[in-house]
Amino acid sequence: MTVPCTTWSSRGPNAAVSRQQPKLRIAILTVHGCPVVRAGEKDSGGMNVYILATVHELASRGVVVDVFTRAHDPADPQVIDLAPGARVVHLEAGPVRPEKNAAYEVLPEFTERVIDFVRAEGAEYDVIVSHYWLSGLVGDELAGLWHLPHVTSFHTLAEVKRRARPGEVEIPERAGGERKVVHGADRIIAWSAHERGLLAELYGADRERVLIIPPGVDTRLFRPHDQVTARRSLGLPEGGKILMYAGRVERLKGIEILIQAVAGMEDEDDVTLLVIGGDKEDPERQRLETVAQKLEISDRVRFLPSVKQEQLPEFYSAADVCVFPSYYESFGLAALEAMSCGTPVVASRVGGLPSVVREGETGYLIPSRCPAAFIQRIEILLINDHLRMMMGRAARERALQLGWGVAVDRLISVFCGLAKERILNSLAPSPAD
Repeated sequence: MTVPCTTWSSRGPNAAVSRQQPKLRIAILTVHGCPVVRAGEKDSGGMNVYILATVHELASRGVVVDVFTRAHDPADPQVIDLAPGARVVHLEAGPVRPEKNAAYEVLPEFTERVIDFVRAEGAEYDVIVSHYWLSGLVGDELAGLWHLPHVTSFHTLAEVKRRARPGEVEIPERAGGERKVVHGADRIIAWSAHERGLLAELYGADRERVLIIPPGVDTRLFRPHDQVTARRSLGLPEGGKILMYAGRVERLKGIEILIQAVAGMEDEDDVTLLVIGGDKEDPERQRLETVAQKLEISDRVRFLPSVKQEQLPEFYSAADVCVFPSYYESFGLAALEAMSCGTPVVASRVGGLPSVVREGETGYLIPSRCPAAFIQRIEILLINDHLRMMMGRAARERALQLGWGVAVDRLISVFCGLAKERILNSLAPSPAD
């Protein structure tokens, strides 16, 4: 299936409608979130997974996609083919590996690199899509320069993070940058009704321009594996119970709450906690290792580096329960992946997680950030094998309703609608006529 859409030229307003093209063409901006970086590494997580999966689904429908991101590894070629018609373009702008927020300083340089690359190739696009506020600022500028519609997704919001965990520190430019993008974008993709409401209440977003399109999950990749076989393959204990967290290792994820919960369990000697993500040099991981040492459960907590997406289903299947004690989650993609592998989830009742986890059916939602509340629900699942099995089956059924196909079909509808709307507006006579 190919998606027809009249192409807008990226070379300026004088070449607005150049010719009919058989395929929709999208420029995706992700300044700090390259889709080929492994999820769980520093500043890499659900957004990277989301972009990569979306690009593959778009390409499978005949959409042409260029993903522009900052060069992050000298060993990477400038252009990497992701799928037929889809590629990631690495552009040098500033230091190779700066802190995420430091990328704000190099946005003008990154924007110029995108312009230069597009001009050199004579590339043309129908829509600009941006991810995160940094990319949104670039998208806002390019949309004005190229006279193209701009669709953005924030993934996280500064004001929401600040309210969820007062200790969160952001650069002062972020909140203002987010408001600029909110009011400049043609459409904002939110992952839940909760996020849509926050965009309207905290940032003054026009609700009509905020569309709720939740991510999906690759149910073919993330499928149940035999638990004993998975544990044996991964070198994990075949006996006892295993709890698991997977994702970025940062304070907003609340991993310390989970470690404290394990320490407070009556039969913790039978429980192993796997924390997957980050690396040994990560300060937050080092802090969490110290927490486990002080609680005298270092032998029960195993910190593992991020793993490839293809290997994650084995880990999810090896676990009895996956736990996500976040202070905030815009959606909770890792929770959905775990559910797709038939593993029940215990998670904080925050952000978009309630739209993923069904209370008492696919797992439990915890309203409190107190370890005791997590202990109660986790122990119920660990003790009751039948309940855990039933919730695991329900979790898989729930995930099957949230495949990537539905999400991407809705995104394509949005993209084509905006492109056609812009063409009609360009053909309409001006008031002076």
